[in-house]
Formats: sequence, structure tokens, C-alpha cells
Amino acid sequence: MTNLQFLEENLGYIFKNKKLLERALTHSSLTAARESNERLEFLGDRVLGLTIAHLLFERFPEAQEGDLSLRHTQLVNKDTLYQIAFNLKLGEYLRMTKGERASGGQLKKSLLADACEALIAAIYLDGGFSAAHAFILKYWDALLSEKTQFIKDAKSKLQEQIQAQGKSAPRYEIVERSGPDHAPLFKVAIFVEGMPLLEGTGLSRREAEQHAAQNLLAYLEKNEK
Repeated sequence: MTNLQFLEENLGYIFKNKKLLERALTHSSLTAARESNERLEFLGDRVLGLTIAHLLFERFPEAQEGDLSLRHTQLVNKDTLYQIAFNLKLGEYLRMTKGERASGGQLKKSLLADACEALIAAIYLDGGFSAAHAFILKYWDALLSEKTQFIKDAKSKLQEQIQAQGKSAPRYEIVERSGPDHAPLFKVAIFVEGMPLLEGTGLSRREAEQHAAQNLLAYLEKNEK
């Protein structure tokens, strides 16, 4: 049994066109963008979004639009995609240059999340919407549970706590930007009156701000009287 056959067994889906699976696992560092998984990633994002929206609409008939939107956002974000990809061990199957792999590319959250979206698109193109729907339902079903607790993002939660104390909203500032243009790493500092200066890092400014907010929330919880 080949490596891809092991993957297909884990996926619960056997590809008729193996080239689609190979392309879904091919990073742009290895080939021209047109032959990489970038276009599949674009399509997979839309297939996942529509499927999750439909499932939420059916499962929560009493939910308001705002609640459905919050659930949808958290079910299709990079963190969730990364977790699904990690559970499937997609990193072991990603095709990339030796340099990208040496830098830990097979473990990068962004690459794994993108590969997961590309995989969804490949299944959709190979087996139609029903096949993609079945795959998404299989791996997102537990996350769709009514008992799942959807929490507010760290920035929103922190802002509520800070403003409840009568202080101005937190201010975020980029203090460092490193790495190549195609894969930058941001370091953001968070400023709040009367609180220590803490920082957060991420592959985007938004992610770095979230991490900074999480760090300050952790500090507040630890020092809460």
C-alpha cells in the first residue's frame, strides 16, 4: 500500500483521479503556482463555507443569524482547519522543497490549513458535492454539536474586561516584522493603562494581536484577586 493509499484510507474516500489528490498536497515552493494547491485552496474554502452554513442552518433552527455567523466563523477558521489537518497527519504527505521542509513547513499552521481546504476541493472535483459533504460531516460533526461552546475571540473578550474597568480600549502596535515577504512573522505589543507591556507573535497582524490579547488575559487571570 502506498503512502497516498494510507491517506485515502484515513480520509474514507478513494480518488478516481489521483492527480487531484497529489495536487492538493503540492505546495507552491515545489512548482509553479498554477500546478500547486493554491487554486484548490480557493475553491475548498467556498465548498467548506457553504457546507458548514447549510449544516448549521439545519441543525439550529432556532438560532439567530448572529449566533449562526459566530459558529460558522469558528468552524471554518485557520485554527479549526489546522486541527483537522493535524489529526489527518497531512503534513506527512505534503510535497514541498527540501528547504521548505527543513524550515518545518510540514508543521506550519498556515500550510496545513491551506492543504485541508485544497483537499476538500479535490474531493469535490473528484466525487461531487455529496462526497465533499460526507467528508466535511465526518470530520466536523463533533464540532457542530449543540454542546460545543463558542467563545469570543481574545481581543473582544479583553476589550470587554478593560472597558468594564473604565479604561480605554487596548492599543496594538507592530514592534517587529521579520521573515520573507511571502511568509512574514509579526510581533505585536499591546498597551493598556496600568498593565504590563506584553507581546504576541503570528503569521499575520491579526493573529499576533490575538496572541497578545491572550497573553494579557492569561496575566489578568493569574493575578486576579
